[in-house]
Amino acid sequence: MIFGYQTRSGLTFTLTLLLCGGFFMHPAVAEKSLRIPLRSDDPKSMDPVRGSTVYDNRPASMVYETLVQYKYLVRPAELEPLMIQSMPKVTDNGKTYHFKLKPGILFHDDPCFPGGKGREVNSSDVIYSWKRMADKSNLPKSWWLFEDTIEGFDEYRVEQNKAVDAGGKFDYEKPVPGLKILNDREFVVRLKKPVYRFMWVLAMFQTSIVPREGVDHYGAKFGRHPLGTGPFVMKEEDWRSGQSMTFYKNPNYREELFPTEHMPEDKKWGFDKAAGARLPMVDKVEMPFYVQDQPMWLQFMAGNLDYTQVPAENWPKAFFKRSQRLRREFKSKGITAQAIPLLDFIFYGFNMSDPLVGGTSDKNKYLRQAINLGIDWEERNDAFYNGLNIIYDGMVPPGLDGYPKDGKATVNYRGPNLEKARALLAKAGYPGGKGLPRIDYYTSTGRNNQEQTEMFVQHMAKIGIDINPHLVDFSTLIEYVTNRKAPIFAFAWGSDYPDAENNLALFYSPNQSPGSNHFNYVNSDYDTMYEKMTTMSPSPERTALIEKMRDRVVEDSPYIGSMARSRYYLIHPWLKNFKPTEIFYNWVKYMDIAESKR
Repeated sequence: MIFGYQTRSGLTFTLTLLLCGGFFMHPAVAEKSLRIPLRSDDPKSMDPVRGSTVYDNRPASMVYETLVQYKYLVRPAELEPLMIQSMPKVTDNGKTYHFKLKPGILFHDDPCFPGGKGREVNSSDVIYSWKRMADKSNLPKSWWLFEDTIEGFDEYRVEQNKAVDAGGKFDYEKPVPGLKILNDREFVVRLKKPVYRFMWVLAMFQTSIVPREGVDHYGAKFGRHPLGTGPFVMKEEDWRSGQSMTFYKNPNYREELFPTEHMPEDKKWGFDKAAGARLPMVDKVEMPFYVQDQPMWLQFMAGNLDYTQVPAENWPKAFFKRSQRLRREFKSKGITAQAIPLLDFIFYGFNMSDPLVGGTSDKNKYLRQAINLGIDWEERNDAFYNGLNIIYDGMVPPGLDGYPKDGKATVNYRGPNLEKARALLAKAGYPGGKGLPRIDYYTSTGRNNQEQTEMFVQHMAKIGIDINPHLVDFSTLIEYVTNRKAPIFAFAWGSDYPDAENNLALFYSPNQSPGSNHFNYVNSDYDTMYEKMTTMSPSPERTALIEKMRDRVVEDSPYIGSMARSRYYLIHPWLKNFKPTEIFYNWVKYMDIAESKR
């Protein structure tokens, strides 16, 4: 999942009456209200199939639901049923999955339904929602999640999109061999081969269940009018562009309870005390947007946000550097801190379809390797991350199989090694940088990206490379990368699920832009190894294959990297049940507020 590489506060209460066939009334005075930040500008769409970033995931996960979810308090990560009664029955050597939906799951009340009353979810809704990922007219960002997985699904996608190109319509009624409806609540999925990631994918917000009535009724506006089954609802007027989103408790949400299963250490945080309480636990959630970090920090310090992620530049104000302990002035206010190691891949990427920096020629590979060797990762870590990041080789972050021992892979081009960088630059035909055109580089505005960009330019100047930087808003950055207009670019990838396959998929050639392979990396040997690896369960043999794939990509150098962060959260004493994680984002329903302590 893409992270931006780098935020209206105050609380008001309103009474809004919406005539929606029947009507939905916002609470006049919210008994419990959360105020939580989103470190981004506006999400561009709340349509799950159009989402790909953490900034899409967080608001979408409040409105929509998936078949399964992560256990909130359990570490390491495990899955559990959400919309299904139990985990699916798996047969045929891991290729056939039998699902059964829970009864009584209702879509949100909305005028698209008869009488404005949300109906019960059925098996057809699941199949329809997944088929939307195959329909190119929906501008899906994550087809790669289903690609080469479900029997007949790839062929269905090609056939239907050809029909559309020829002037016909996408036929959602045509059966897919691997998607069989048994009845209103039961369906079977048949895979082409065993795929280890399949159940992890079904916890991702892109596979959320949506009603066809809503998509048909709102058309192009569906992305601004989210309509799911989740614990919160949001109307179009609750999305204030450039400012915030506000969500309200779904009055028709089924009985879902706070988990009883937790880790031993959770007791010190009081996470066990809410066991059995009905979800969601608050009436209203306001989510202001922060492109810049300092307004977010100041609003937290003023008590206008319930938690904050700690910006790197504010970290020394909150923690002692040597011990990483919270400073006394924060403790005295009852503020607590939690540090979360991220499955993080921070990088500079090359567009491998660019004629200057891309391609498979030795000349261009030497240029990419020279750029790699010109980066001083330690200087960057110290200057912008307080030296807290883990610097490592490859694309597999700490904590997953395939992460190299001590972060150092046998094959690496980690800088700084200016002498070797200059030698490779000469080998590429650009001695001292002579004859090398100025290279365009794109990253997002916000945070300290201006300063980070200046450091990158300086590092490259030391080896004779002239960088032309472009700082744009995050959505524009993604558009440039998706459309292959950025020769070099920077953002970060947070693993969608806790397996190296998710990061290795970033270099699988069928996933090229607009898919997750934003590098547009193509290597047939790598593709063969990837396809084999996806069918394997965790084992020493699978780990060895992952390591071989990792080293192959490092040698070809379609990216420069990498680093992994730990995210530091500060939490006000009135916020309850908040166990931060960045593997999944449906945790708002578990959070509670002690308003008397505010």
